[in-house]
Amino acid sequence: MKLTSLKDLQQVQRHLAETQAKAAAQEAARREAERRLQAERDLFTRAVGAVKALPDARKAQLKLPPPEPVAVQQQRDDQAVLREAISDEFDVGTLLEADEQLSFRRPGIGPDITRKLRRGEWSIQRELDLHGLRTDDAREALATFIREAVKIGLRCVRVVHGKGLGSPGKAPVLKSRVQGWLIQKNEVLAFVQAKPAEGGAGALLVLLQASGNAILNKNR
Repeated sequence: MKLTSLKDLQQVQRHLAETQAKAAAQEAARREAERRLQAERDLFTRAVGAVKALPDARKAQLKLPPPEPVAVQQQRDDQAVLREAISDEFDVGTLLEADEQLSFRRPGIGPDITRKLRRGEWSIQRELDLHGLRTDDAREALATFIREAVKIGLRCVRVVHGKGLGSPGKAPVLKSRVQGWLIQKNEVLAFVQAKPAEGGAGALLVLLQASGNAILNKNR
């Protein structure tokens, strides 16, 4: 716009002033509207208190099943049973009968029991072979075997420990360990070396305790 006179300049100044006043009025109106809206929101919040969003009805609220409990105490008890009365330091020499075939009978068990056991008057119901196992593994396997055999009512079992021919120095290390472990198990009433056809010096026939008064009954 070309200014040609003082009048034109005054008109431009009035136009600018009006524009600025209009903008200021609009801004003031906008701020007032925001203030009123915020006041209404605050009033609603004070009136209804704290609010919580409702769950989305379109989503299923599934409850996960709780994890299965871990039977920690039972695991500890089972491990304790395996270790119970099973020591590698037990001296069996004073408890084994010094005959041509080493045997053991618990106090109160007559010598006729070991003779009958040696003659095979109790049938062999189950066998445990410890060949190739390390000492710790063999000890736990034997403890578990005896415990399970007694639980299901077995009377006579065979434990194969080998003759030790594969051991350093050809010494039957596992054989003496097995004898000591068996003597320490109260469930074992007696044991004898197996007959040649049943393992000979590499195996033992073990008589286990029975329930009630059937301790000395033969299981043919």
